[in-house]
Amino acid sequence: MTGAVRVLPLTDALRPGWDAFVLAHPDGTFFHRAGWQSVIGQSFGHPTCYLYAERAGVITGVLPLVHVKSWLFGSSLISTAFCVYGGPLSSDAESGRALRDAAVVEMERRRADRVEFRPRTGSGSDWVRIADRYATFRRTLDPDPEKNLLAIPRKQRAVVRKAINSGLTVERDTEVRRLHQVYGESVRNLGSPVFPRRYFSALLDEFDGCAEILTVLDRGEPVAAVLSFFYRDEVLPYYGGGTRSARSSGANDLMYWEVMRRASGRGCRNFDFGRSKVGTGAFDFKKNWGFTPEPLVYEFKVRSGCAVPDASPANPKLKFYIDTWKRLPLSVTNFIGPRLIQGFGLGA
Repeated sequence: MTGAVRVLPLTDALRPGWDAFVLAHPDGTFFHRAGWQSVIGQSFGHPTCYLYAERAGVITGVLPLVHVKSWLFGSSLISTAFCVYGGPLSSDAESGRALRDAAVVEMERRRADRVEFRPRTGSGSDWVRIADRYATFRRTLDPDPEKNLLAIPRKQRAVVRKAINSGLTVERDTEVRRLHQVYGESVRNLGSPVFPRRYFSALLDEFDGCAEILTVLDRGEPVAAVLSFFYRDEVLPYYGGGTRSARSSGANDLMYWEVMRRASGRGCRNFDFGRSKVGTGAFDFKKNWGFTPEPLVYEFKVRSGCAVPDASPANPKLKFYIDTWKRLPLSVTNFIGPRLIQGFGLGA
């Protein structure tokens, strides 16, 4: 293909073409989909900058960007905020360079502190790279559920089997009330604010047919819940959590097993357990399920005089807020949390 590469903002008319490019690209992910632009804009009010490269009228690259201004982490252009993966996708090197250059121009124009890309693997660029904070966990699924169960290490498999036979029940939800209730308590216990309920509702609406909520009940009371996404041949249990009682009853384990079992039954052949910070309980939980951590290499272009933020729980500045948040009543954190979380953007 010949002709000059142009970088342009995404329009509504080009959304199907954008998504088709993402679907066909080997590094395309669910979080590159155009629908995230409206979900994030509606739910948090953040400005977005979804750019595509084209040559002779044909899309040759895409780059979703979200501008997050945070009192904790400063001003960032993130690809993609509130998502674990992102960064530019391109069909040729020239288009990739054009998208990166356009992101830097946007950083300067908006006077953002930095651009942050979240590729699943490093691109080899000369940007600042951080590869020791997060890992993702992925594994192939077998069509036979029993083989998937046997792939879980023996000790963890025993917990799953016990939960299966414990009398806990699993239901599929079509609205977000119980998910938000359980998730709010779960993240409070971890020291993090909860997302607004409208965010989960927007995800269900935008990705209708590609999103599913499962809720685990103990004697009729919701104790664990997860919102999963389906993309290509993989399932991504993305927003999940449980109450304090869920740990002793094995409800969290039953929840993820049900996601795995049902996804295998509908033809999914990959299970993406998502990212976790190195050294956290979530990181260890996923390893105990037999998943091998794959380091995520996040890339930054930092404006002169600015720095890459440290969003590690070990950061003394953050540790104070985390410890304080854990001690607050749930009614308080559920009221304040949605007003705070929009400035986080799940920073580096």
